[in-house]
Amino acid sequence: MSKKDTIYFTMVATDFYYGNSFLEKGDIVSLEKEPDNQHDKEAIMVKVEGLGRIGYVANSTHTVLGESMSAGRMYDKVEDGAQAEVMYIMDRGVLCRLI
Repeated sequence: MSKKDTIYFTMVATDFYYGNSFLEKGDIVSLEKEPDNQHDKEAIMVKVEGLGRIGYVANSTHTVLGESMSAGRMYDKVEDGAQAEVMYIMDRGVLCRLI
C-alpha cells in the first residue's frame, strides 16, 4: 500500500470495554466486520488477542478524527481479519493505520 493509499481510521467506544490506557503506539489490532450489529450495519469491531473486543471503527462525522476514514467508507476495503497499527492515542479516539 503506497503512502497515498494508506487508510487511517479512528477507534472509538474503548470506554465501553477496557479503555485505551493499555494501548501503545505500534500495537497491532485486528478488525472484524459485524454485519449483524443492531445499531450499525457497517460496524467494524476492533479486537486484540487475549482481550477480544476493545472498540469499534468510528462511523460518524462527530467521532471520526481528522482525515481518517469512517467504517462506512472503508467497509468494502477491508476483509475480516485485517490488521491495523495504533498510531496516536488521544482523548477523543485512537488513530490507527490499516496494514
